[in-house]
Amino acid sequence: MADTSIEWTDATWNPVAGCTVLSPGCTNCYAMRMAARLDAMGVQKYRGLTRKSGKRAVWTCKVRLDHEALNIPAGWKKPRRIFVNSMSDLFHEAVPAQFVAAVWRAMQPTPQHTYQILTKRPDRMAEITGSLPVLENVWLGTSVESADYLARVDDLRRVNAAVRFISFEPLLGSVIEADLTGIHWAIVGGESGPRSRPMSEEWVGEIEAACRKAGTAFFFKQWGGVRKKNTGRRYRGRTFDEMPQGVPL
Repeated sequence: MADTSIEWTDATWNPVAGCTVLSPGCTNCYAMRMAARLDAMGVQKYRGLTRKSGKRAVWTCKVRLDHEALNIPAGWKKPRRIFVNSMSDLFHEAVPAQFVAAVWRAMQPTPQHTYQILTKRPDRMAEITGSLPVLENVWLGTSVESADYLARVDDLRRVNAAVRFISFEPLLGSVIEADLTGIHWAIVGGESGPRSRPMSEEWVGEIEAACRKAGTAFFFKQWGGVRKKNTGRRYRGRTFDEMPQGVPL
């Protein structure tokens, strides 16, 4: 587990490493670059999880389970918001349902923490979590980068969770038809880093309007770009750090 600069969380925890490029939002994923860097540093957990393709690192589709990492949250006494699997996807097809259940067993006795689990496979999330207990300290979400993937929102609505959330990051196109009924929280962000693709302010406004209509908390993460610190995260002259109702920032 490690502290992080991600604006909507406090720390990351990775009981799984490695993933697969699934949709356009994965193309410039920071986790591929980070995994390649960790491999080069000799971190065994990330050995062989990426390969070079031109000048970039891409996933090899290998997924590695880290059973020892399951014990980490119990050692953190200070309450934290924890992004689960920032370097993978807990609901990747290569992750057995039994291991997902083991992650649940690790989260359940640590109610001081809030766990945020994000997937691009909400259909599998709905299937597996249907047989797991609903934990009040576990938030379940999906990523949607454009209108082509709005079906993920419908899959997420089938998930029983204390908080259901959507990460519209990287936002690559308009999602004006998004129905956020039953969604508690929406994160919006532009792509950052090398080869980042631009995000339109109009697209952001469409999501904010959908949030207001559905009573969904709106969190604006960043404009993104090659130098995201320069573009910042102010939208319409202010910072939007809204969290699900009753949940302090």
